[in-house]
Amino acid sequence: MATVFSKIIAGEIPSYKVAEDENYYAFLDINPLAEGHTLVVPKKEVDYIFDLDDETLAGLTRFAKKVAHRIKSKIECKKVAMVVLGLEVPHAHIHLIPMNSENDVDFKREKLRFTPEEFRKTAAILAE
Repeated sequence: MATVFSKIIAGEIPSYKVAEDENYYAFLDINPLAEGHTLVVPKKEVDYIFDLDDETLAGLTRFAKKVAHRIKSKIECKKVAMVVLGLEVPHAHIHLIPMNSENDVDFKREKLRFTPEEFRKTAAILAE
């Protein structure tokens, strides 16, 4: 059965796409810790990130790096954190989170709420 991320990649579930190539897809997290909080996933459906073959894992990291540079250039922040965390979706993924302090990447914090228009605006800015 396809994961929610595979359904997003296939266009079966809408997303706020930030970047895409033939192997990877980046989209805004709909339960973000910060404006610009982005998920980066391989199109290949593998549950655990360290079960990805070496080429796919290296490519995922390179793709995430490009997206992180774009986030840093468009969203006011000191750095972009890269976090591998999450058991709720059985599809390897990386969180890219704009941060100004380490508290900005505390997943126990209350998530931010944005309107669909705010998400669309942020996605458009990051997709440029």
